[in-house]
Amino acid sequence: MHTRVLIIGSGPAGYTAGIYTTRAGLETVLMTGHMAGGQIMLTHEVENYPGFTRISGIDLMAHFQKQAEDVGVQLKYEMVRRVDFSKTPFEIETEMDQIWTADAVIIATGSTAKWLEVEGEDRFKGHGVSICATCDGFFYKNKHIAVIGGGSSAVYEALYLTEVAEKVTLVCRSDHLSAEKHLRDKLLYHPKVKIRWDTQVVEFLGENQLKALKLENVKTKDTSLLPVDGAFVAIGHNPNSDLFKGQLEIDKEGYIVTDKKTFATSVPGVFACGDVQEPIYRQAIIAAGTGCIAALSAEKYLLEKK
Repeated sequence: MHTRVLIIGSGPAGYTAGIYTTRAGLETVLMTGHMAGGQIMLTHEVENYPGFTRISGIDLMAHFQKQAEDVGVQLKYEMVRRVDFSKTPFEIETEMDQIWTADAVIIATGSTAKWLEVEGEDRFKGHGVSICATCDGFFYKNKHIAVIGGGSSAVYEALYLTEVAEKVTLVCRSDHLSAEKHLRDKLLYHPKVKIRWDTQVVEFLGENQLKALKLENVKTKDTSLLPVDGAFVAIGHNPNSDLFKGQLEIDKEGYIVTDKKTFATSVPGVFACGDVQEPIYRQAIIAAGTGCIAALSAEKYLLEKK
């Protein structure tokens, strides 16, 4: 089976790319993967996406999906198992053993947040436990928030949260921060921030909402309780790029390398957008914007090729 454009991934980037390529008259097939909608589906409430005062991540993606379907994007609820970008048209094999070929491919597979995988974490996701301060920080205005991690992402999240929270406690497993120096300097002397060194979270506690963290000192093994109103896990993300290793240029952290003007990858005709190539901000509106650019770039590539 052949299509002009095949999109892999169905978050804000993938749906937006599909809307633009289809409106340009290009037959477009979009492989949603197992979790249609992407990482934002885990966000309980979104208040920073223009046009929606307050909406859940699930409902926002439902709007994206409906618009994509209305303009004619062909959605296939399948996971891609293999790609071959060594020849054109490109070849894509799904887990249902179907083989697709495409003249252009847009990758929008996103990234997956790393979780602690400790007791209570799953239970309180969206009810006090989050992975995105810019998404959910507003809900903890003038409250006590914990940030878990010690790298640049954690320090950035903690600094951002000082703008809304009354107090921020950073829970760090080591005795030092691995973040960039300018971020460390800002955090270490911030009056709203307290750091719990050599400490890890072993359990999230509460009833219907998170109320406290059970902490353990990694050296002494002593445990303690830290009452909090919310907790943000910031131990990094894994870009969903394993499928493309050996096919595209990928950096040491696993992100697909793209031209930041066109979002073209190292293979002409293959484009990448959204969090799979953007390690810093991880915002739905940015992902959607990159999906738009990738789609317009794919359209231009196909016109020039023709």
